[in-house]
Amino acid sequence: MRARRSTLEWTGRRGRSPRCSGQNASASNQCRARTRGTAAARCNRPSRAESSHEGSVPPSNGRTWKCTAVSIYTLNNAHGIELQVLDYGGIIVSLKVPDRTGRLDDIVLGFDSLSDYQRASPYFGAIIGRYGNRIARGQFTLDGRTYTLATNNGPNHLHGGLKGFDKVVWDVSPFEREDSVGLVFRYTSPDGEEGYPGTLRATVTYTLTEQSELVFDYYATADWPTPVNLTQHSYFNLAGDGRGDVLGHLVTLKADFFTPVDSTLIPTGEIRSVEGTPFDFRTPTPIGARIDQDDEQLRYGEGYDHNFVLNKGGKDGNADAPSLAARVFDPTSGRVMKIYTTEPGLQFYSGNFFDGTLRGKKGVPYRRRYGFAMETQHFPDSPNHPQFPSTILVPGREYRSRTVLRFSVD
Repeated sequence: MRARRSTLEWTGRRGRSPRCSGQNASASNQCRARTRGTAAARCNRPSRAESSHEGSVPPSNGRTWKCTAVSIYTLNNAHGIELQVLDYGGIIVSLKVPDRTGRLDDIVLGFDSLSDYQRASPYFGAIIGRYGNRIARGQFTLDGRTYTLATNNGPNHLHGGLKGFDKVVWDVSPFEREDSVGLVFRYTSPDGEEGYPGTLRATVTYTLTEQSELVFDYYATADWPTPVNLTQHSYFNLAGDGRGDVLGHLVTLKADFFTPVDSTLIPTGEIRSVEGTPFDFRTPTPIGARIDQDDEQLRYGEGYDHNFVLNKGGKDGNADAPSLAARVFDPTSGRVMKIYTTEPGLQFYSGNFFDGTLRGKKGVPYRRRYGFAMETQHFPDSPNHPQFPSTILVPGREYRSRTVLRFSVD
């Protein structure tokens, strides 16, 4: 097991997108290290009066920044799995996993250049917070007070707002253990950020194990009651990034129910059985088998973009342990990804809104359904639905969540 760090220097200049100092990022070698294994000095950031984006990579909106630094971390295990992660947004930029012949392929969607992640990313590979998924009209009422959040998805609040956790530079501490290697990400979200009440201290850990597992642990504390719903937003293609659509992937979901949505993808409040619907993935089913059926819910999402209510069991009889939520199998490569989680829900998104205009790694145009996301979570818009599992974190309590991705071949 090993972890190594490379440092990228970014400079924000008026009218130009930030780029790596000295060289441009390449597909697999994004500004390779000038410094390795040592903490990089941060460039001076503007004061609060100069910019409302303190702590993030410079926005390409005409503001002038002095500079900041972004690092990329590479984790490896003995089975050949390689993970590359930025401290900007906790973004997973590459995840190489062997197929049934031992061939390594990158199975996550993303970009070649760091500026694309800052400018055009649909949350590729990022930590999402404070609240993953949507909050209707960007409003919720808590303890008799109505809070108004930033709206960035039509009339709704999505994935933490205009500057969510995907757009901040996290403090990162690598670690190595006998059977695992990983990264600890820390970020303090100030009171009022994106409209949320209270200061939130978040810690997220990525761990790569010798059992070919990628483990995400989420922790948070707050000094005021506030909604919290953290997740990870990688898009996958188990055949390999850029190798066509994922409609032939076989999906199994441990979910007897899902939460229907309205035309803006906000849950109606109903918890509906999957029986007899295109949302029944209780047995292995190709993503494309029913995705184009004439169904109101599929029309609203232009495919799958829905929260599934997970059947909870827990491993080894432990109700607090992660339980199996999903299995995805690509028949072409033989790759299998199993998802275990402590969360009550899982958002299955089938990449419906890719239209070929977004170019990913090696310039590949991402066409419709070239990747899928499975975001473990509490339910969307939970603060406005008291019948849903609560997402309110109060002072004195700790938010804790775990999700495990287990890779194998078949």
